[in-house]
Amino acid sequence: MRVSYAIVFVSDMQRSVAFYRDVCGLPLKFDSPQWSEFATAGATLALHLSEVPNPGDDDPERHPAGRCRPGLAVPDLDVFHARMVEQNVICTQQPNDLFDARIAQYLDPDGLAISVSEDRAAT
Repeated sequence: MRVSYAIVFVSDMQRSVAFYRDVCGLPLKFDSPQWSEFATAGATLALHLSEVPNPGDDDPERHPAGRCRPGLAVPDLDVFHARMVEQNVICTQQPNDLFDARIAQYLDPDGLAISVSEDRAAT
């Protein structure tokens, strides 16, 4: 079994596509006003326009922006971190060793935490 896709609910599709494509460097598969997908090795990251832009709304029948916790693997965390800093992306956890991995954490435009680890196969 493997993860096939993860959906991130977003408040502004264009802004979020630009962040994941241009800042994070994920390859865009396709985009639309309501749904966009990025092709990654092993799984698809999908963005879905939220009906509820307030992440504080905990109604389980609604999908507020900023719900999910994607994890990305990159070949070189230092290079990725430098790009994030250059783009003024908020870093909530500087790159460090944790649980036998090198990991950092950043916030997307809706305040969603994204964990980024260095691909162990690349080291």
